[in-house]
Amino acid sequence: MDSSLLTLTLICIALLIIHLIYIVVVKTQPNKDYATIGLRIKTWWGMFFIFCLATLFNPIVSLLSLMVLTFFALKEYFSMIRSRKADRRLFLWAYLAIPVQFYWIYIGWYGMFIVFIPIYVFLLLPLPRLINKGTVGFLRSVSSTQWGLMLMVFGLSHLAYFQFAAPQYGAKLVLFLVVLTQLNDVAHYLASLYFGKRKIVPTSNPNITWEGFAFAFPVTIAASYLIYPYLTPFDLKFGIIMGMLISLSGFFGSLTVSVLKRDLLIGDDNKFDALKKSYLSRVDSLTYTSPVFFHVIRYFFDFM
Repeated sequence: MDSSLLTLTLICIALLIIHLIYIVVVKTQPNKDYATIGLRIKTWWGMFFIFCLATLFNPIVSLLSLMVLTFFALKEYFSMIRSRKADRRLFLWAYLAIPVQFYWIYIGWYGMFIVFIPIYVFLLLPLPRLINKGTVGFLRSVSSTQWGLMLMVFGLSHLAYFQFAAPQYGAKLVLFLVVLTQLNDVAHYLASLYFGKRKIVPTSNPNITWEGFAFAFPVTIAASYLIYPYLTPFDLKFGIIMGMLISLSGFFGSLTVSVLKRDLLIGDDNKFDALKKSYLSRVDSLTYTSPVFFHVIRYFFDFM
């Protein structure tokens, strides 16, 4: 417990310093757009609060908090889809899959947790849409709903499973993952803001550039090198490798969700701008880094 309290104290101090620096920079450089950084800092405080509850009290609190997070992320994802009245029943069944997915985590049934959404939900999800609803728009509505479940529910639910799969290390592994993922996003954004020129997908997200990736990749690896001894049971080589994997998977997650949002919101720029401040924009990278991090650890370490 002493080690956990020390870790929480150091994180709180670091967040306070970062928040103060952000306030000063925003006031001294009003011509720069730091809105994304501000949203990330709010996300960090939220994750820190969840981590405190999970570490000092009970992992069930963390599970419920993450379940709520996946609900709001999926809700905002569905708000982007141009749906018909026939799709409402489909969305309802998708929402009902959330507590079921987290129930598998609670009882520790890894086999069902890993196949429930990719297999059973995938096979059964079209049924509510098929019955007396016709065929118009069937493929788009079903496939887009399944995409949302895979990213917002299946991907993010891995964050909750860490503490049930590895009670000894789970909370710190989640913290390690979240810190590196968010740091990678912020480093990429700042580099793109100040010296990014070659945009990867300018039509969907002008803040994703090759210069940003080239800067964020070594920064994330360096951060992993510095914090892995305190938050993980890894050795030096694996600590560096995990920094590389988190940076790469976070980049692909942010890129994929950005393109996905733009595709769903073509012709609706007002809603696209509004969603930049949504839950979805704050957890886009985690939808990729969480499952990648989880399954790599499970493959190489016995404690998972």
